[in-house]
Amino acid sequence: MRYQRSDSFRADYKKLSEAERQLFRESIAVFNDAADRIASGDSGSWPVKLRVRAVRGAEGVFEMTWSFSGPDGRATWEWVTVTNRSTGRRHRAVRWRRVGSHSVFKKP
Repeated sequence: MRYQRSDSFRADYKKLSEAERQLFRESIAVFNDAADRIASGDSGSWPVKLRVRAVRGAEGVFEMTWSFSGPDGRATWEWVTVTNRSTGRRHRAVRWRRVGSHSVFKKP
């Protein structure tokens, strides 16, 4: 899955411990497989263990929970369209907005 990272995401990611980063990276592999299927129009849904759903009060923003306990791990994201510079083809992608604990929902 193609992706972008917001400046907020980059700043949040730097604050994660190495253990939190590892948990997030492991969840991304599962997330990307599902996102590729969904973006291509194949039937399928998000893996239940990632608890992907829309963020209330933030239209077009979604959340993914990558850890419920020890430590709490959440990330917010949105669908975007990116253009391949060499071919001009447009592709669906994910823009990661925030990552960290439940506090990311203050400004998703």
